[in-house]
Amino acid sequence: MLPHPPPQSPSVGRSTPIMAHGSLAWCLSALLGILLTPSLGLEPPRISFPLESPERPLPLFSRPDIKNTTTMLLSDDDSTLFVGAQDAVLSLDVSQPDVITMKTKMEWKPTPDDLYMCTTKGKKETTDCPNFVRVLQPINATHLYACGTFAYNPHDTYMDTDTLTMAKVPRKYNDARGRCPFNPYQRNTAISVDGELFTATTNDFLGKISMVSRHLSKDGRPDVSQDTSVTLNEPTFVSSASDTSERKVYFFFSEVGNEYSFLDEFKVARVAQVCKDDIGGERILQKRWTSFAKAELLCQPPKELPFNIIQDMFILAPSEGYPTQETIFYGIFTSQWSVASGQSAVCAFRLGDIKDVFAGNYKIFQNHQWSPRKSSNLGKCGLDNAPDTTLMAVKESFLASGSVRPMGSVPVLNSPDQRYSRIAALRTKAANGQDYTILFLLSESGFLHKAVLLNKDTHIIEEIQVFRQPQLVKNILLSTSKGVLYVGTSEGVTQVPVSQCPSYKSCAQCVLARDPLCGWDPASGHCASVSAIPANARQDVDHGNVMKECQGSLTAKPLPVEVYVQLNEVVRLNCSTSSNLATLSWKSAKGSTLPHNLFFHPRDESLVFMATPDTFGIYYCISVERGYEETAAIYTVRQSVSPRAIDTPAVQIRITTNIQRTTETKDQMTTMMEIPSDIEEKLDLINFGEDPVINTDVATNNKTPDTQSTTENLEDKTPDTNSSTEKPEDMTPDPQSSSEKPEDIVNHNEPLTAKSYQSELVAVSFLLAVCVCVLVLGGLYGWRLLGRYKLGPWDTAEGGYKEEKDPLECEPPLGSNKVSPPSIKEAE
Repeated sequence: MLPHPPPQSPSVGRSTPIMAHGSLAWCLSALLGILLTPSLGLEPPRISFPLESPERPLPLFSRPDIKNTTTMLLSDDDSTLFVGAQDAVLSLDVSQPDVITMKTKMEWKPTPDDLYMCTTKGKKETTDCPNFVRVLQPINATHLYACGTFAYNPHDTYMDTDTLTMAKVPRKYNDARGRCPFNPYQRNTAISVDGELFTATTNDFLGKISMVSRHLSKDGRPDVSQDTSVTLNEPTFVSSASDTSERKVYFFFSEVGNEYSFLDEFKVARVAQVCKDDIGGERILQKRWTSFAKAELLCQPPKELPFNIIQDMFILAPSEGYPTQETIFYGIFTSQWSVASGQSAVCAFRLGDIKDVFAGNYKIFQNHQWSPRKSSNLGKCGLDNAPDTTLMAVKESFLASGSVRPMGSVPVLNSPDQRYSRIAALRTKAANGQDYTILFLLSESGFLHKAVLLNKDTHIIEEIQVFRQPQLVKNILLSTSKGVLYVGTSEGVTQVPVSQCPSYKSCAQCVLARDPLCGWDPASGHCASVSAIPANARQDVDHGNVMKECQGSLTAKPLPVEVYVQLNEVVRLNCSTSSNLATLSWKSAKGSTLPHNLFFHPRDESLVFMATPDTFGIYYCISVERGYEETAAIYTVRQSVSPRAIDTPAVQIRITTNIQRTTETKDQMTTMMEIPSDIEEKLDLINFGEDPVINTDVATNNKTPDTQSTTENLEDKTPDTNSSTEKPEDMTPDPQSSSEKPEDIVNHNEPLTAKSYQSELVAVSFLLAVCVCVLVLGGLYGWRLLGRYKLGPWDTAEGGYKEEKDPLECEPPLGSNKVSPPSIKEAE
């Protein structure tokens, strides 16, 4: 693993050449490590469910008058979902499964004057100036607190949880600044602890000044905030959490790291803490945090660049009986470098490790460099009455020297092709009594990935598409008690069940899913939730061993599909499997491997071949996953019956003839004789290749089955297969005999029923032979005539001229009394 870049002086002013060269050397070494290290790709999701898939129905709440439903809050009993939307706050009834209905809607819109003031500042009325509700938190058992951007002029209010009526009317300009952002597209975080509101957001119109504050303070305590001019540097806040055991609040964000010196600004992922009851100092740090401290979060795979930008953080409480130190923070991290722009990683951090870093040494910025400082008061609570020297040290030293490293020192998930943006997690007990953690990861492409963390790797159980268009603002909220995940986007609120066990139809598929929430119930013969199975649930999350868990409950083979085709047609047999991790192969009932010169395997795992007597038969599509083999499809390919078939006695004819066909002879045959139209149609079906063999298998029956096949005719002819001939019973494979070995299955190449054209073929053959003989005799006769008469004028035997004769004049026949004319010899 590459060491993290060593601390350098902050980037205040001009960097020295030594610092710049050292940082550049570290970047080059990291990039070299990336190029020399093979990429360990994460396995794809086992099953994919596109949007509106019937196998994974998702209830959706969407209305044309409601937009940007991204801020969500569940009631204490998880029966009501409060949603902060654009110009409205909603109360949704989610008590019933598979349905979301609206109970109450409170409109909260800017006035026309507010919209006008927003547009005069250069903002767009439709996209920037509406009121986007960005904070929605419970204040007490009966009221909610809400804060919205309100046309770039933040406003807040209290609402009754039952009626959503306002208990407070916004009073003055910028009344809620520091509680929610001006810009609706800037990220912020807020959390309510014992009725007090802790926020981290920007505090000005331009979004340049950020604040970590406490509002609605109780017991007469003043509200406190953080002086961001030194402690924070362009932060982007993503999440917050509270530690009730030590009465602390944690904030997670990314910012520019002043402790590093790079040619470009180097982003750093951070965690910051404040004490819940902090009231500030008496003379120094008045109404400012005396307990504020921040530390770096490291998320870096071995020999790769670090993922230094945090996108989201989820807090997973410890199991029952474990201390709060075992609270786990699961965060999504991305990289600021373009070489890893499409990648993301998930790192897990223990609360105990975070506390250890804040209890350690800190850094102080002196003489243009960061130096370590030891103090027992830094990062502690209860410094409101501390002396000025102590508070001055707290003001100067707020950056912890140590960095928080992830559990196992490496990411729990590293995706080279998915950019995740939101995360949720739950812990569940599997059938074997072991605890597993399941992550729900929302990607920028609109898919929700469900992954289970194993000892050595991560298995992505499924991916579910929840939206198509890219979303600038989105959010997810998990209800563990209801087993439902809510996804809020600009299109509406989608309800995603954390598991859909009945979708696995067999024991093998249930076990291969490796879902800790699902198990096979041998009593009912169904895949169900583990909590609903009384005993003996079949499950193997770590290995997915089907042969071990599904003994006596193996999958039945599918029913065979009959495909009827004509000779010389291209046959395509399709095969698919729900698992993206399974490999498909094809086998024949003849028990031999399929030769590559006859069978073609496209990328879609189908089987393509030419329909010939040798390729008719039964084919099996075999799916193999984690060593388990099952039949995915069975096809029986037969030769279809001619549409001209009539009731004649069954006869099988094999005619073999050799015909040398040329264009010339074909034209001559066409002109010399007239062939009946029905026989001429049959001649077009003869393959006039070199030494062709015509095999005609003819059989008759009364009916022909209705055929369905996905074939392509190379001759662009689609034969009519809807005749009225019944198929023989012995040609239908028995579904119950699918367990037979391939060598025990009969190849059904039976003679087919068709009309006999023996007499026509004999007549045609005879006529062809007569034509050939006439042509041969005519050629010989012409050659004989040319051979008897010389075309040259000089007679070499007599040394003189020879009379030229008309080549068209024939010799007199033998025995003729005709006397040739006397020769005339020229005088010298």
